[in-house]
Amino acid sequence: MGRGFALRWSPRHEVIIGSRDEARAQEAAAGYADAARAALGEAAASNITGASNAATAAGADALVLSIPYENIDAVCPAVLPSAPESCVVVSPIVPMERTGAGFEFVPFRDGKKSAHDTVAAHMRDPARLVSAFHVISEKKLADPSLPLDYDIFVCGDSDECVEAVCGLVSDIEGLRALRLGGGSLAYMAEVATPLLLNAMVRNRLKSPGIKLV
Repeated sequence: MGRGFALRWSPRHEVIIGSRDEARAQEAAAGYADAARAALGEAAASNITGASNAATAAGADALVLSIPYENIDAVCPAVLPSAPESCVVVSPIVPMERTGAGFEFVPFRDGKKSAHDTVAAHMRDPARLVSAFHVISEKKLADPSLPLDYDIFVCGDSDECVEAVCGLVSDIEGLRALRLGGGSLAYMAEVATPLLLNAMVRNRLKSPGIKLV
């Protein structure tokens, strides 16, 4: 998803790729920039850079946590304190696991917290956390030559922050932001991912998404 966000936002925004290892972040950013240069031009490529997680957070207007659910408690305490108080934190994280039955939503199965609530516990101001981008094909997102036509559920408790994330959704052509409710309802957006993946596998669908009509 990080590659997809970098490529899709780079024509309009400066994008910083973060990693615990700054050299690794810069290497990834260089690869993304090469892809942006080939698909979108030099201006887009020049907007993609890499830095350490702390430096990335410190310079962010919006910080996207493109990390696994099981890494939240390790990553967030090391990253979120570096972010400005005005920063909007975006969680596309889904707590799911693939089992013999299919993709299962961990909070329902094991009684654990949603990704939104788990991240919120590490926030200075939980209202600045917005959940979004759960139901989009990562493969399509990462290929700018492929058109998108998806709805993105957006959940958060601050109208200002939700509006900012809705703007980021709209900045990716073919995506429409749909406000779903406050952070307490973010689990509904999260659970849509395993639902979608199970439908994809069982029905042999290719890169499905959600569109309300």
